[in-house]
Amino acid sequence: MKKFVLQKEEPRKRPEDYSIPYADLLNKQQLDAVFHEKGPALVVAGAGTGKTRTLVHRVARLVESGIDPSNILLLTFTRRAAKEMLNRASKILDERCKQVQGGTFHFYCSMLLHRYSEMIGYPSNFTIIDTADALEVIQFVRTQLNLHKKKKRFPNKNTLLNIISSCKNKNLDLRVVLLEEYPQFLEQEEKILKVANGYEDYKEKNFVMDFDDLLIKTRDMLTQHEDIRIKVASKNKFVMVDEFQDTNKLQAELTALFSSVHGNVMAVGDDAQSIYSFRGADHQNIMDFPDRFEGTKLIKLEENYRSTPQILEVANNLLKQANFKFDKQLYSNNDKGELPALVQTSSEHEQSRFITQVVLQLREQGLDLNEMAVLFRNGRDSFDLEVELNRKNIPFVKYGGQKFTEAAHIKDVLAHVRVLVNPMDTIAWNRVLMLLDGIGPKTAQDLFEWIRLAKNPYRLDLSDATSQSYIDQLKVLSKLLVKLKENDHSVSKVIELIVDYYRDFCKSRYDDYPKRLKDLEAFVNVSQSFTSLPKMLEELALDPITATAVDTEQKTKEEAPLILSTIHSAKGLEWKHVFIIQCLDGIIPSAYSVEDEEQLDEELRLLYVAATRAEEMLYFSYPVLAQSAYGDYFTQPSRFIEEMNTKLIEEWKLVEEEQQQLSEGDNNLLEE
Repeated sequence: MKKFVLQKEEPRKRPEDYSIPYADLLNKQQLDAVFHEKGPALVVAGAGTGKTRTLVHRVARLVESGIDPSNILLLTFTRRAAKEMLNRASKILDERCKQVQGGTFHFYCSMLLHRYSEMIGYPSNFTIIDTADALEVIQFVRTQLNLHKKKKRFPNKNTLLNIISSCKNKNLDLRVVLLEEYPQFLEQEEKILKVANGYEDYKEKNFVMDFDDLLIKTRDMLTQHEDIRIKVASKNKFVMVDEFQDTNKLQAELTALFSSVHGNVMAVGDDAQSIYSFRGADHQNIMDFPDRFEGTKLIKLEENYRSTPQILEVANNLLKQANFKFDKQLYSNNDKGELPALVQTSSEHEQSRFITQVVLQLREQGLDLNEMAVLFRNGRDSFDLEVELNRKNIPFVKYGGQKFTEAAHIKDVLAHVRVLVNPMDTIAWNRVLMLLDGIGPKTAQDLFEWIRLAKNPYRLDLSDATSQSYIDQLKVLSKLLVKLKENDHSVSKVIELIVDYYRDFCKSRYDDYPKRLKDLEAFVNVSQSFTSLPKMLEELALDPITATAVDTEQKTKEEAPLILSTIHSAKGLEWKHVFIIQCLDGIIPSAYSVEDEEQLDEELRLLYVAATRAEEMLYFSYPVLAQSAYGDYFTQPSRFIEEMNTKLIEEWKLVEEEQQQLSEGDNNLLEE
């Protein structure tokens, strides 16, 4: 018998073995990250160093090397970010990259929980509630416990939800969270615990989960069911997590569980951009990554492609002041620019005048307004500037608005969808029923009990209705729900029919109903992209649309507006000219942080994030005199800026036009 020897195929390891010219497209450090093979790796990516580019090319490289795309897991902080990365990877390689598992922690956990729902005692059609819905549940529980009319100060629904969420995300007891974050409510601990327990009971009884539940129940499922953990982690041959500095304790645990079979996990992030501790993000996660994952390869991306060397010198100076950090030195091969400006103004109003006039000058020189941004620590820091911009007719947009799906009219329509998907959703039924004239919270609750016991919750037996005042409206509602439930309509048709029904409610409830009706028309169009109602609810909860017609009306003007933004909302964005206002001790750093070394470091990172948004020119400004509830007071510039010498930053002096002319006249006399 003749033998034919099959040669062993060596895996491709060198850049030249691939069709994509990686060595021409990436710098050495990026190449190291893209070609990292087995085991854990931490990529510390400084601001503007091509982090996304690196992840995109790593996805393409893994797929091109023969890894099944479905065995690659890419976790990002928005589903949009994952989608964009996979689209970019597809463009440089091929369509296989779109088959990579990509999304947020919440999205991936939701997918796993739906798949293994019987293991956690939930039906597969459980629904996910967003923050606004969760607040309604908290208020409902407070009312049921008769805690909404307390004489002693009791936390409002927002604070209660934050307390409950902190306990879950940080894995802390209620007492610890109250001691550390809300000491004023310690004496109410027992009653707060009742609300927290009532909230959990409500969710279990109604088969709904909030965002925290998605993470906790996935963590618990994978730790309690070894077979499921092995099945899930075996599929994930390569795990990549973007923005690892923004993960909370739960997400760090999940990262370890998702990669626990093969151990090929790569975290990408920048310890110097960890600024979301108020949302539960834990800076320690990225610092401890090498300890949690033994044998971690540390790769630093330090070549910045965004900013001038002068801006990076300031950024590096800020980094040096931090206590808890990975050492890194940003550098750039970009052309040199001007020294960043430090502008002292006599008052907050003079600061506003200065910025307004510089913006107008730059516009005259050909710079578009949306290529400039004004950044600040708190939303209220820009109030005086907003007045001045309006006075000068300069269009602007302020980041940090309401999400599309949190607008009341959209939530009303979604409530009808939620009762179709989950007939036991009390809060959704309450919202639907309370649209009707004559129905308040008590009647809505009574009607829900009646609905809950009915054979068909949609085909209501109205003979028992206690009031003729709303029986006709209930008949119309019942007819709509039966029609939607018993006919096989497309998702967009269901939304269209609900919107038609809701139109009159919208007109009677809102003065600005024409704008809201525009939103509803847009929602009908958006719904065409969904294949099922449960899928639509899930995706809108996990990745909400961010703009409404009211928000976007400004953008339809001829000129794109100037950007005003809190620093937290500006992360990941960039502009040619950036103004950072109110750079005062007591604002940045916040007065509450100066006694705590870790909190002070986060304030420093916040200023670093703001500074590294600038491409060509950076301005720090602060007023010498500021106002408070107790009157005017003299300020101190931010201690972080005071650390800088004049080689890094140039002081600008503001002079009124009359004084400037007088000064020039004096010089002429001297020359004569």
